[in-house]
Amino acid sequence: MLTTVEKVLFLQDVDIFEFTSTEDLAHIAEITDEIELKPDEIIFKEGEIPDAMYIVSEGKVILSRAGQEVMVANDKDVFGTWALFDDEPRVATATTLEDTRLLRIDKEDFIDLLADHVAITQSILKTMAKRLRNLMTRISK
Repeated sequence: MLTTVEKVLFLQDVDIFEFTSTEDLAHIAEITDEIELKPDEIIFKEGEIPDAMYIVSEGKVILSRAGQEVMVANDKDVFGTWALFDDEPRVATATTLEDTRLLRIDKEDFIDLLADHVAITQSILKTMAKRLRNLMTRISK
């Protein structure tokens, strides 16, 4: 299991936290749980109400929608991000492809953290805006 310091070092290289300070990453690391899964375990299903975001620490996770592969999440990839911001049902099913270790950030814990640390909200919104701009650029080409 990772220590808080190891989690902070890991989170520094995760794209959604690109603009988050080390101090704020320490707060996030404190609410992050590490889980270990075997191959073919379902993390969440399409249509479920979201309760957490996940980051691949080790292994691979396939995200599929209506049985079709959407993407494969590898080391330091984030999935289920929107779960932290809305209550809309999951748009994909997440299943492990091999032995996998994930960092899980619970929605309620995250919301509580944001109430006390506005800078975290700003940094994540900045990253989300950057992602949307990049998506729009790719679509318009």
